[in-house]
Amino acid sequence: MDLLRLTALELGAGIKVGEIRVAQAAEAVLERIEKKEPLYHCYITVDRGAVLRQAEVLQKKLDAGELTGPLAGVPIAVKDNICTEGMLTTCASRMLGNFVPMYSAEAVKCLERAGMLIVGKTNMDEFAMGSTTETSAYGETRNPWDAARVPGGSSGGSAAAVAAGECFAALGSDTGGSIRQPASFCGVVGMKPTYGTVSRWGLIAYGSSLDQIGPITRDVRDCAALLEAIAVHDPRDSTSVERKDRDFMGALEEDVQGLRIGVPGDYFGEGIDPEVKAAVLKAADVLRERGALVEEFDLSLVEYAVPAYYTIASAEASSNLERFDGIKYGYRAPGYQGLHSLYKKSRSEGFGPEVKRRIMLGSFVLSSGYYDAYYLKALKVKALIKKAFDEAFSRYDIILGPVAPTTAPRLGESLTDPIRMYLGDIYTISVNLAGLPAISLPCGTDAGGLPVGLQLIGDCFQEKLLLRAAYTYERARGDFGLPAENGNALEREGE
Repeated sequence: MDLLRLTALELGAGIKVGEIRVAQAAEAVLERIEKKEPLYHCYITVDRGAVLRQAEVLQKKLDAGELTGPLAGVPIAVKDNICTEGMLTTCASRMLGNFVPMYSAEAVKCLERAGMLIVGKTNMDEFAMGSTTETSAYGETRNPWDAARVPGGSSGGSAAAVAAGECFAALGSDTGGSIRQPASFCGVVGMKPTYGTVSRWGLIAYGSSLDQIGPITRDVRDCAALLEAIAVHDPRDSTSVERKDRDFMGALEEDVQGLRIGVPGDYFGEGIDPEVKAAVLKAADVLRERGALVEEFDLSLVEYAVPAYYTIASAEASSNLERFDGIKYGYRAPGYQGLHSLYKKSRSEGFGPEVKRRIMLGSFVLSSGYYDAYYLKALKVKALIKKAFDEAFSRYDIILGPVAPTTAPRLGESLTDPIRMYLGDIYTISVNLAGLPAISLPCGTDAGGLPVGLQLIGDCFQEKLLLRAAYTYERARGDFGLPAENGNALEREGE
């Protein structure tokens, strides 16, 4: 049996009945990491010894009947901006290159309660600021579908690790599309839950009003199971919402009969790649054939989403990153003279170019004389965007569109033009501004064999509806497969 071909739930079922030992799954993933990491660089931290020791602990709990969940024993990766007790958590930045938290994030504790095996911490854009996983202080991650391409970002390491078989599932964080866009580029499933569904306690903040932890998996069933594990109320997070019905697995039915699906015409205008457009509209036709009522409409305000998002996110980032000053923890520059010199040198040397760019932008829009002109105006646009979605959801159950205007760009292309990188988020950032749930799943490939992502957006707390629609489409589409590597598909390995 090739364990790496299994989904997380299939592996969990095998472990539960004793057909597979947790150590077997751990060894398979660790062997895969050792083989492929020199090329893909999905991880920043992997502790082989700790993983194998924990596998034995989990096996004993399974044998004793202490762990009965569907994901018990399944290896999972965690994005490196989510705190893990005793394990290096760097945010892919030199600034936190020596930071080992004394506590775990609530989402990580949820994984532990579910009996999942944490393999390591995945690479990301520095402090989650980027869309390509190229701004990491520890080097770029490559896309398993084409190693000359980016995996997306900022959760690119998590998405690439799932696609490459270096874990069975992963946690990412989504501030403006940072789960959905890399999931699209890497041909896997990624979900940004409704704001407040997953605790942000222990997530190192980028934009506090926008950040949300979510699952990245191989298929929709795994996505539902992982979301069910991490969607808990946390009194330590003031934005955490107590949801009484968290049976997301129960939503997995092949049924979209009568579902009203709106397709924003303004998402398919200038700037979208024709192959992406064709694949997404073909997916809409698949749902129409299965009984959904699909209709085009004008969502409006699309052109204002990018400037509003980057104004708000950068303002919050400049505030959140004030704490990294070289005093209490993190990087401290050598050779400073006086307190001001310590601050200046530590921050100048500790942060990378993209982080500095956004701190400067955020400080500018919050400064006296510009606060009203930029930041307050962006907040008003945010409210208008939420109103536009509210009006749309009075007519439609789900909004369907692309995740990104193109498939994965080549390494280095986006860094030469930051504005182009920012515009790549045009279809995802509105979801965060409005606090909505959305899911990305593969719906085809372009002429070069690169995955195209389909995005389904729901109203607040409508994850179950999204999962049902995504599951119906996935079943109709059939198995999407795993990426080709060095000319040999993963499915053919071992033949």
